[in-house]
Amino acid sequence: MNRVAVDLGERSYEVRIGAGLIDRAGAEIAPLLARRRVVVVTDATVGAAHLARLEAAFAAEGIAVASLALPPGESTKGWPEFSRTVEWLLEQKVERRDVVVAFGGGVIGDLVGFAAAVLRRGVRFVQLPTTLLAQVDSSVGGKTGINTGQGKNLVGAFHQPSLVLADIAVLDSLPARDFLSGCGEVVKYGLLGDAAFFDWLEVNGPAMRAGDRDARLYAVTRSVEMKAGIVSRDETEEGERALLNLGHTFCHALEKATGYSDRLLHGEGVAIGCALAFELSSRLGLCSQEDPSRVRAHLQAMGMRVDLADIPGDLPGAEALVALMGQDKKVIDGRLRFILARGIGAAFVAEDVPMDAVRALLVDALARR
Repeated sequence: MNRVAVDLGERSYEVRIGAGLIDRAGAEIAPLLARRRVVVVTDATVGAAHLARLEAAFAAEGIAVASLALPPGESTKGWPEFSRTVEWLLEQKVERRDVVVAFGGGVIGDLVGFAAAVLRRGVRFVQLPTTLLAQVDSSVGGKTGINTGQGKNLVGAFHQPSLVLADIAVLDSLPARDFLSGCGEVVKYGLLGDAAFFDWLEVNGPAMRAGDRDARLYAVTRSVEMKAGIVSRDETEEGERALLNLGHTFCHALEKATGYSDRLLHGEGVAIGCALAFELSSRLGLCSQEDPSRVRAHLQAMGMRVDLADIPGDLPGAEALVALMGQDKKVIDGRLRFILARGIGAAFVAEDVPMDAVRALLVDALARR
């Protein structure tokens, strides 16, 4: 088991990464408990596949469990299921010293973390992420929230977990598309700040996709190390943490345009967004023309989505997509921030991007559909 520290003073915690952590969850979480009781929120898909094992792990340590299973999918991450979760937690008489366990992918982690943040003005929670995307990104760093009709993650709070347990064995049961969606966040880390990691992914990505346990352990660990370092230095995204949004300005607009549906998974949007961000960077003369070509080549070699043409169904025009970007959380004083790159591993925050260049990029990308 690998351990990565998220250094936030009194709110520091560990991310533990390895195979079999669901079956050891009781022993791992027991030291956090003021009383031998936890509540678990999951989704119906994860619950059917893995909840019995998790409950057995708690029972082995004499820990009582109550559980709630929400519907699967991005549409769960909204007001109705959030309200349902908070009401259920109150019905379970969850106290501030208790621990709520978020057992699922990014939707469950974000929603349950937000519920824990507001319940009794803050109760402790543990992230037990079951997707690659959640293990390398959304479970670490304390960003919680839900989507609204106006956009993605516009309502939420910073609320750090007390522990993260990333069981890489559970990735074996992920559908191929979901695993590749998570790869969108993995490749992001190499592109934003670790060229050597991107080099490693170019060589080892296919083995990781095929199920190589050692490759998966390294990829998850390195991704978490990078995020933990950034979060430790900039918890509330005043500066450096914004780099983690590489690809996300495009991604969030595309997710909104596709109705947060299965037409586009979050990690797929991130991969497409990273390719567009590098293409934009090249057009603005910030990086070489070879860099976006290399990004696209890796995504294609992995079988990931690369371009707007890979999104099924109709998309709005360039101007409408730009308007959707205007609802992004990264808008400051009416100006939209992009994460651009001077090369692979050299991302930076740009606040003066010519919107004509963004429109032209989207026009060309839409023409390739």
